[in-house]
This record gives sequence, structure tokens and C-alpha cells, in this order.
Amino acid sequence: MPTINTKSIDGGPSSSNRKKEIPQPASISTAPIRSLGVGLMMAGAAAGALAADRTVSVTEAVNLAAPPSQTWEKIRDFSSWQAWHPAFAGTEIIKGRGNTKGTVRVLITKDGAKFTEELVSHDDASHTYSYRITESPLPITDYVSQLEVRGVKGGSNVVWSSNFHVKDGASEEEMKKAISGVYRAGLDNLGSVVK
Repeated sequence: MPTINTKSIDGGPSSSNRKKEIPQPASISTAPIRSLGVGLMMAGAAAGALAADRTVSVTEAVNLAAPPSQTWEKIRDFSSWQAWHPAFAGTEIIKGRGNTKGTVRVLITKDGAKFTEELVSHDDASHTYSYRITESPLPITDYVSQLEVRGVKGGSNVVWSSNFHVKDGASEEEMKKAISGVYRAGLDNLGSVVK
């Protein structure tokens, strides 16, 4: 499926446990992102412009030839990112039930890094959901992100955006690059899984 990449980054403005793993197709090359967790931790420790106490924003997008409903069906499940994002190996739901507000997951990268995230909102009608990171190896705080699928002429547009703060001593530019890289890896892979 053809994809057209667009990019914009700015510095502006009860429970049942289950584990769900879906193997990636052999045709997807994940070699460049196998060390995602380690790379993210190193990026946070990298020297450079130190973060001020301000909100950092990252936005990435991709256009796909598939209709919005078909694209949404592939990314809508909060517990199945490993089905479309090549950096992730599995998801464990530790609180809640899947796509309901308040569900908490542990997202595990292929190199073992763990991110605990809470679903803030999920709306099938508008093809959007948002989540926040509560624990991670990254030197960031107040991270809230949104995934949205929009209809465009000839298909769909997927927009992944976030706002967060970078901890003192960490490089704002390096964290923006790291988060952007995670988004790009997932969005660029969507063309091969949305059929």
C-alpha cells in the first residue's frame, strides 16, 4: 500500500490481567529499531540544549490509500500495538478492559524497555484516542499523546501527536528526535499492515 509521509515537529504550545502478543510478518524489517528502548534512554541522557520548564510538542503524520474505517481498525486497539508498530513486542493490560477510559497497559519494546500508559479517551466514532505515560525509562514528564485517523481525498491521514515536559538535565532536541522516531517507525509501517 503506498504511503505519503508528512512531518511537523515544533516546540510550541475492574481489572483482569492478560498478555497479548501478535507476531510481526517476516517481511517487515525491524533491525533499525531493535534497540529502541536503549536508544531512547541514551537520547535522554545526551548532551545538548537543556530543557526549560516548557511544553514540548511532537506531531507526525502519514497518508494511506485505505479508507479511514479500515485504517482505524488496525490501530484502534490499545492492547495490540505490536500488530502494527514494529518496535513493540507485546502489551500487558494491568488495569481495565481494553479500549475503555482508565485502562492501564505496560507496552514492551522488542529490546525489553517498558512503558506504563493509561488510556485517557477512546472514541470509535471520531477515530481517535489519547493516552498518557505514567512510567517510562525516558526523562520526560506529563506526556499525553493522541492518535487520530482522518478522511482525506483518496484515503486516510493518521496523525500522532504529543505534548510533554523534558526533565532537567536532558536534551529537549534529543527527546523530540527520539519521540518523532518512534512515531515515524509506526506510521511508516502502517502502509504494509493496512490492506
